[in-house]
Amino acid sequence: MYKIAVMGDYDSIYGFASLGLTTFPVETGTDPEEAAKKLHSIAESGYGVIYMTESLAALLEKEIARYADKLMPAVILIPGVRGNTGAGVAHVKKSVEQAVGSDILFSDNN
Repeated sequence: MYKIAVMGDYDSIYGFASLGLTTFPVETGTDPEEAAKKLHSIAESGYGVIYMTESLAALLEKEIARYADKLMPAVILIPGVRGNTGAGVAHVKKSVEQAVGSDILFSDNN
């Protein structure tokens, strides 16, 4: 079975530990290179899913893109305690569009 990791600021991720997920706090203001090293270390350690706060993902867009075409790890964006930026929904929408070839949220209500 694959492991599941959660990355982001401590306040946003500490509750995930109670669900049995491994948390990796990365505080706001952390050097993006350090955060990228932590992401790659997690990815190379057998984690199948990495949940990441949207605010952290904004700093690591290039690094996350490296995993977009790979089967594992799946990087899933989640809102943090500071709110939802919509990046997580946009990321999932883009992935589904690539997989099925269509915009699943398209509405023809004219």
